[in-house]
Amino acid sequence: MSEDVVLETRDLEKRFGGVRAIAGVSFKLRRGELRCLIGPNGAGKSTFFKMLTAQLRPTAGQILFEGADITKLHAHQIGRLGIGIKNQVPDVYDGLTVHENLWLAASAEAKPTAARAKVDEVMARLELGPLAERLVGELAHGQRQWVEFGMVTAREPKIILLDEPTAGMSVEETNRTAQLILEANKSATIVVVEHDMQFIRQIARYVTVFHQGAILAEDTMANIQANQTVKDVYLGKSGSA
Repeated sequence: MSEDVVLETRDLEKRFGGVRAIAGVSFKLRRGELRCLIGPNGAGKSTFFKMLTAQLRPTAGQILFEGADITKLHAHQIGRLGIGIKNQVPDVYDGLTVHENLWLAASAEAKPTAARAKVDEVMARLELGPLAERLVGELAHGQRQWVEFGMVTAREPKIILLDEPTAGMSVEETNRTAQLILEANKSATIVVVEHDMQFIRQIARYVTVFHQGAILAEDTMANIQANQTVKDVYLGKSGSA
C-alpha cells in the first residue's frame, strides 16, 4: 500500500461531558484508498466521521489533510480544499430539478462550459437523464441519494466521505450504489461509514473496525472477517453497526 497519506488524525479525542466517545484515535488514509469504517452501536465511528467532516469539533488531537492542519476549519472550508461530504440524510434542494441541483454543484468549482460538461457526464454515469427535469423533492429516496452523490462527485473532490450511503435503499438500489462508489474510487479517495455488512463486502478493500471509541483492528476485508476478536465484538453478533 502506498505511503502517500492524504488524510490523518493524531490522538483524536472527543468527550461529551464525562463520556469519552473517541479515545485518542490515530488514523491514516492513503491516496486512492476505499476505506470502510465499521463497528457496533456506540463504537464511535459516527462521532469520528462527524469530526472528519467538521460537524463536531474535537476535544483534543489533530486532523491533517495533505499535511495541513484542518482541525479547526468549518465544513464549507474543508469542502473548498477538496473534501466532499455526503451525510446519511440527503442534503439536496428539493424545490429544484435534478439538473439544477447538479449544475449548482458543478458550477461552484468550474466555469460554465466545464460545468455543463461535468453535469452531462454525471447524469450519464448515474443514469439520471430521464429524471433531469423532475423536482428532487418528488423523487424516491434512493434517487435522491444518487442526486446528492452526483452533486458531491460533480465538484471533483480529492476525498469523498460517505455516511451510510445505502440507508433505506432496496437491495437493487444498494447494488447500484456499490457500483457507483467503486467507479468514483477510480478518481477519488473514499471513506464509507456503514453497518450493512453485505454492502461492505461488495466494496471493501481495507477496513477499520471501531470499538469503544478506539480502533480495534485495521486490515483487508478477508482478514477482518477471519479476526476472532472482531467476530466476538461485532461480526458474530446480529446487531447493526
